[in-house]
Amino acid sequence: MGLTGCFLDTGTLPGALDWSGLAASLDQWRWHHNIAPDAVVETLTDVDVVVTNKVVLNAERLATAKQLKLICVAATGVNNIDLKAAREYGIDVVNVTDYATESVCQQVFAFILDRATRVAEYDRLVKNGGWTESEFFFRMDYPIEQVAGQTLVIVGGGNTGNAVARAGRAFGMHVLIAERPGANRIREGRTPFLGALATADVLSLHCPLTETTRGLIDADALENMKSTAMLINTARGGVVDSVALAHALRKGKIASAAVDVLDAEPPSAEHPLLANDIPNLRITPHNGWASQTARQRIIDQLAIQIVAFAEGREITPVN
Repeated sequence: MGLTGCFLDTGTLPGALDWSGLAASLDQWRWHHNIAPDAVVETLTDVDVVVTNKVVLNAERLATAKQLKLICVAATGVNNIDLKAAREYGIDVVNVTDYATESVCQQVFAFILDRATRVAEYDRLVKNGGWTESEFFFRMDYPIEQVAGQTLVIVGGGNTGNAVARAGRAFGMHVLIAERPGANRIREGRTPFLGALATADVLSLHCPLTETTRGLIDADALENMKSTAMLINTARGGVVDSVALAHALRKGKIASAAVDVLDAEPPSAEHPLLANDIPNLRITPHNGWASQTARQRIIDQLAIQIVAFAEGREITPVN
């Protein structure tokens, strides 16, 4: 009898994508658009491979997965998997990497250029008749910035952080890569964390969510930044203290922020950053990664990993 796989949340990869390679990677598949929480344990009891994007696989759920040998995370972050429990039960965990580097990079610069050019505000002004009423050939109601010459500080020197650094240099920005906070040694090409924060005109986060990065940008970090600075988070919501950020924006401790992620997704209506009195905050619904190209890359990488597993070839687990 062949191997059986289960994809717990195919709905996280919507759109017209080619699933044929993944479907052919195992003899049998079960596909769930978004599995109900109370159905996860039963589903895991008789599968060899499980694919999840955001469904949590904790120790309790993994304890019942007697046949399971491989967890494939359809994302880079693996904070929804209990890696320690997976190791104990002999289950390998693999993730997909570098699938959305370009997509996230362009989201970062959409945020940066949005602040610099104020295109949305000027579009609204023109459509409301503001240009037709102008004394001169132009309107200058909102300040326009030049990003060339600004300092872009990046936290997280992986593929996405490096891509953002390259794009920043192409725009003429001065780019700094922050060292890990509290590091005993400053690596070549890195800048001490607090010094980097204090220098940043734009601070862009690209680090994973771990116990050491949770709440990394807290009230103290925000206090250390320039009042004219912009914070961008396209990493994980938990890297930023949401209450502290809301307070910093209200009090003008930093000038603006743009986030594609929150610490609860989807957020409740009472989330601190969804209050209607927070100035200079842009929020997008965790879709900066989700170009069609990136979504197809996820499916293709999953297929490659699962075929290698099924054929007994070496895979590189994250656990």
